[in-house]
Amino acid sequence: MSGKATRVVLADDDVLLREGIASLLGRSGFDVVGQAGDGTALLDLVETLRPDLAIIDIRMPPGHSTEGLDAARALRRDAPDVSIVLLSAHIEVDEALELLNSGTGVGYLLKSRVTDVGDC
Repeated sequence: MSGKATRVVLADDDVLLREGIASLLGRSGFDVVGQAGDGTALLDLVETLRPDLAIIDIRMPPGHSTEGLDAARALRRDAPDVSIVLLSAHIEVDEALELLNSGTGVGYLLKSRVTDVGDC
């Protein structure tokens, strides 16, 4: 093992949640290199910082529908080496299924199902 920390960018419009995730990741040995509140800012961060992993909320501004999922699809197309974890407060697996089936390096986490941080 090289000892190099996994470089992560976070995208969620809820700044408290985003900061909380960043803190948990940092304490767990990850290197959180950037944070974004919308899909456009996320894509810019990934292009600039080239992280290993992007953690993305499915629903983000401006419409709070599938902007995060749309950004994740763009990442899969333009930066296939970046792993993706989709976050959602709602069960939206159907909308994410195509991306989840696109190959390795893609995951889905329902926010409300995390009951013990140690299990993450």
